[in-house]
Amino acid sequence: MATHPTTEPRRWRWWQYALITVPLIVVAGNLSGLLSNSGFGNPWFDAVEKPGFMPPGWVFGVVWTTLYTLMGIAVAIVLAAPDSRVRRIGLTIFFVQLALNYAWSPIFFGAGAIDWGLVVIIAMVVAAGLAFSLFWRVKRVAGLLLLPYLAWLCLATALNFEIGRLNPGADRAPLGITGG
Repeated sequence: MATHPTTEPRRWRWWQYALITVPLIVVAGNLSGLLSNSGFGNPWFDAVEKPGFMPPGWVFGVVWTTLYTLMGIAVAIVLAAPDSRVRRIGLTIFFVQLALNYAWSPIFFGAGAIDWGLVVIIAMVVAAGLAFSLFWRVKRVAGLLLLPYLAWLCLATALNFEIGRLNPGADRAPLGITGG
């Protein structure tokens, strides 16, 4: 009996997706930071008081490059997984939190909007937590790859809050949520 070739298109493997997702996520994240003059060297940011638990400036570039790489691999693994409702919702939530991530630096560093930055980063933590949960249900390793990102977001949220608390009047667009 002759077999017929399948007409179903061949699915990509996770590493094939990663060849696209990792560079895109890393480059877009670095561009967001670069275009908003994020971190040390930004005159507004240099002038504000920092909390004692603030890591040295060089740590941020290393950490974010690593986290964006892990995020790119995680999303590649989920993209390569069989289609399901959980997969689709997980990808949607992941890209929502990624958009919030890319928006945070322009809001916090570019606009000097500490309170708005806090609102965005809290939303980012919630969305990243949901993405973790959904990715975990699709492929556990994809969820695990988001855990360092979630941990760093918790530190970043605390830094954002403390910078607002330590610098009343430094917020260029205050909401009155971090003032002491």
